[in-house]
Amino acid sequence: MKPFETLRSVAASIAENDIDTDIIFPARFLLLLDKQGLGRNVFHERRANAPKGAPFVLDRPGFARAQIILAARNFGTGSSREQAVWALADFGIRVVIAESFGEIFHANCFKNGVLPIALPEAILTTLRPLAEAGIEFSVDLAAQTVTIDNVEPIPFDIAPYRKDALLRGLDEIGAMIEGDAADIAAFEARQRELTPWLYLTSDQLAYFHDLEKETALVR
Repeated sequence: MKPFETLRSVAASIAENDIDTDIIFPARFLLLLDKQGLGRNVFHERRANAPKGAPFVLDRPGFARAQIILAARNFGTGSSREQAVWALADFGIRVVIAESFGEIFHANCFKNGVLPIALPEAILTTLRPLAEAGIEFSVDLAAQTVTIDNVEPIPFDIAPYRKDALLRGLDEIGAMIEGDAADIAAFEARQRELTPWLYLTSDQLAYFHDLEKETALVR
């Protein structure tokens, strides 16, 4: 997973509340199992059904390469499908700023290198016209700030262990392995001594299986 440090990008504004995971990644694409390429289906219905001459924000000039989404309330609610985050990440989204998030979607973001930032509605209301005007946002994870030129830096909260994992490019399993590698190795060494049969090779297992059959014949 790519480490997250700082990011500067335009922000695609999606002001609608309760954008669920089916809107982000429609259910009919769930048969696609490869993470790569899922970005082409992100917000499929909104993009396909946009009025002529008024394309969905991610298809508008200047926003097709946006790495930030400026959302609203309850972004990513609904189904727990992780593909919604996979699709966003594959499209190039690294940050989602919203008033609140679906709980599972929020957790899935951290597993896939996407930073979810929760900010009050009043601040989002201030930021939205700047985003729509194509002004770039800067996100600094180490400093925990969102910055726009000539605007006071906006702080955001993040759990320390989540922050550390993103900065180092680690998902939950990677963070666990890195942080507890010595303990895991010590446990496996003790287990190998106490229960060596769990570590038999296929050849050893075959040998004992043949030996057991020969013993049964003798009996």
